[in-house]
Amino acid sequence: MDKDQAKKIIEALLFASDKPVSIDTLREVLRDVEPADIRAIVEILNAEYSSSGRSFGVKEIAGGFQMLTDPIYSKWISELYKRPPDKLRGPALETLAIIAYRQPITRSEIEAIRGVNVDGVLHTLEERELVRSKGRLDAPGRPILYGTTTEFLQHFGLKSLEELPKLKEFKESDLDFAREEKVNEPETLT
Repeated sequence: MDKDQAKKIIEALLFASDKPVSIDTLREVLRDVEPADIRAIVEILNAEYSSSGRSFGVKEIAGGFQMLTDPIYSKWISELYKRPPDKLRGPALETLAIIAYRQPITRSEIEAIRGVNVDGVLHTLEERELVRSKGRLDAPGRPILYGTTTEFLQHFGLKSLEELPKLKEFKESDLDFAREEKVNEPETLT
């Protein structure tokens, strides 16, 4: 199989798939093409899309490649589907962040950090397939350990967990609400 034919096949496979396609899966379909050549072809496709000003490209996320539209067109795409954006609300997002950064983690550890019961939030995150059970802790009661999924990576457009933003150490004075409180405090006379 020549490189031009392989390029067209890879493009068609990525276009037809609604999930990231791994190099191994592409290799199973294109038996004669080496993994390094597949990666090189994807780079060529992206260069062609970019140079011609296309509204889409191929991104490596969640262990595979996926054809994605440029986020600047999201407004029009959401109009096409007339569907409200699938946004995570505060408690779910907070719980998901704790799991992403501290995984594997138990429900009671999440509750200790958040200070509230997280049963409902965990259930929602599991239904959306953003988190799943990663086993059990070898401790009394054998609590379930939770971790993120490849769906989590895909949802946030991440290649791996290493792409998560790095956590910084904050002082209370660095937080906006702490600054506002200081500004609004009445002056005291001494």
